[in-house]
Amino acid sequence: MASTLFSQSMLSLPSSPSSNKSTSLPFNPSFVSAPSRKIRLTSVFSSTSTVDSPPSVDTPIELKYPAFPTVMDINQIREILPHRFPFLLVDRVIEYNPGVSAVGIKNVTINDNFFPGHFPERPIMPGVLMVEAMAQVGGLVMLQPEVGGSRDKFFFAGVDKVRFRKPVIAGDTLVMRMNLVKLQKRFGIAKMEGKAYVGGEVVCEGEFLMAMGSD
Repeated sequence: MASTLFSQSMLSLPSSPSSNKSTSLPFNPSFVSAPSRKIRLTSVFSSTSTVDSPPSVDTPIELKYPAFPTVMDINQIREILPHRFPFLLVDRVIEYNPGVSAVGIKNVTINDNFFPGHFPERPIMPGVLMVEAMAQVGGLVMLQPEVGGSRDKFFFAGVDKVRFRKPVIAGDTLVMRMNLVKLQKRFGIAKMEGKAYVGGEVVCEGEFLMAMGSD
């Protein structure tokens, strides 16, 4: 009897691997788990393929940071400001709204004439020269026909609430923003607010008074 059942089960198997007929084999868990194992292996291989991909090449640091724009170069600055070496402290203007605001930069280098004395062992830009440089940026705002300023009759009249937040040293780029807050043409007085930055951090700030009058 056993041999008869065995022969019947063998006869129910497909005659060749290419046969499309369904079989009547009893339930076997191994036939169900095999496809799921295949899927798991496929997902592992696909994830490792992304990990093993070659890393992207980093951009060299000298190509990462673009230069400041030039709205006004040193020759144009010299046409407006009366200052000359060693007291011209604005190298470039990178943003300019005549009679409203300006942003200028001062490249601080070890060749600046104040460093041998301030200080020989620790070169720090004097705070009063930072204030002067900011006032010169303010002068670029005010010495325009729109405002009525004249380089022969324009003076730095005073400062208030000046604070020095961090030292400025050789190698820094001082970025200075000056905004016109109030203009009294009748009295020839202009009030401005200014902030100076190095690397995006405030190093100096204060309020400035400019006077337009006869000497």
